[in-house]
Amino acid sequence: MNDLISIGKIINFHGIMGEAKVGFSDADRLKNLKKVIVKNTELTIEKLRFHKNFAIIKFEEISDINELLNFKGENIYLEKKEVQNALSEEEYLIDDLVGLNVFDDKDDLVGIIESVAKSTGNDILSIKPQDDRYGNVLVPFVKELVPIVDIKGKKVIIKPIKGLLPWD
Repeated sequence: MNDLISIGKIINFHGIMGEAKVGFSDADRLKNLKKVIVKNTELTIEKLRFHKNFAIIKFEEISDINELLNFKGENIYLEKKEVQNALSEEEYLIDDLVGLNVFDDKDDLVGIIESVAKSTGNDILSIKPQDDRYGNVLVPFVKELVPIVDIKGKKVIIKPIKGLLPWD
């Protein structure tokens, strides 16, 4: 499933006609969709509306509540390439940061992004330093500390503050 990205989850049914109550994080992306993948099945969106904090979706392939129950609790996916093609020049997927080289503001190589952790305040970059004597460096993913992300150039520039990098 590395080529798929979750964009929502079928929480429950809505009525008896097979409509799905869907939790989501990006309404703009959701409202422009025609097809999605659920349980390795491509489903066509027939109708979509928003109700409270959920989307109500009617899929062409599902005609009643019994058919929908097979999909209850399942994530809704899009192909990663489809999502990437819809992004603007300044947008990128958080997963695309993993593996990028990290440089400081003096253009010295700091290391490679090993992972990105979700946090309540902001995401945290885990950077594996060039020097094996040091453990991973954790950098809050905020504009003040990470002013430049160049996905095409495969690099990130950080602006280290005192105490951020263990060798400074």
